[in-house]
Amino acid sequence: MVKKAIIPAAGYGTRGLPITKVLPKEMFPIDLKPAIHYVVEEAIKSGIEQILMIVSKKKNMIVDYFDESLELEAFLERENKHHLIEIVPVPSVPIHYIRQPYAKGLGDAIRLGKSFIGDEPFAVLLPDDIMISEKEPALKQLINQYNKFGKSVIGIKEVEESKLKHYGVISGEPKRNGLFKLNNIVEKPSENAPSNYAVIGRYIFTPEILSILNKKQAPAGGELQLTDAIKDLLSQEECYGKVVNSERFDIGINEEYINLINEIERINKRRK
Repeated sequence: MVKKAIIPAAGYGTRGLPITKVLPKEMFPIDLKPAIHYVVEEAIKSGIEQILMIVSKKKNMIVDYFDESLELEAFLERENKHHLIEIVPVPSVPIHYIRQPYAKGLGDAIRLGKSFIGDEPFAVLLPDDIMISEKEPALKQLINQYNKFGKSVIGIKEVEESKLKHYGVISGEPKRNGLFKLNNIVEKPSENAPSNYAVIGRYIFTPEILSILNKKQAPAGGELQLTDAIKDLLSQEECYGKVVNSERFDIGINEEYINLINEIERINKRRK
């Protein structure tokens, strides 16, 4: 059973400059809630019982957001604004934190969670990608596939050919219902992409990926890429890609961030 999740949130957010100099991209507002709130909600709705966030020393705002605020609650009680206490975020599952001293890549961030994960399968949710699902959460769709095969599962979406250079791209053997048995993954191909299926920021991994990451070294002055570790994992065990039935919004792209805000507004109007 997949009960633990890692949310890497220690990056510099360079795509969001200049605002990310002072405001982490994970805290970009979407209908009065920060982006990372939606990611945590997705994890909890998918059955995750413990979350580890990888943060940096400049991301204390994230920690503060999910922490209890007794002072604020006391103020709201005193001012007879009890109804506002209900919307103050107090997650229903434990959230743990660890600092990544230097932003040395997604692979480096994830391997910091080895002691938290132990020998269990686990989820990874990237907070840049917000997934909006009318029915089943994106992560739960991947967990369902893991429960069938007991193998690592990567969330994928079909994207326009011109955009493939921005993502990891998979190649694999089509199975059924949007499922692929993977045979390769390429990080941001500038040309000759192996397919039109790009990796989204949702993964289910067996603990073997952590053993692989612990053996790898980041290149001098470079980053330890998760994609390289997935390639090594493919040589050791079966891995799958699953087309996720959800709308995906990359908040690092201004146009998609605006589209996300509009989509959340439409959803809220339908619910009223």
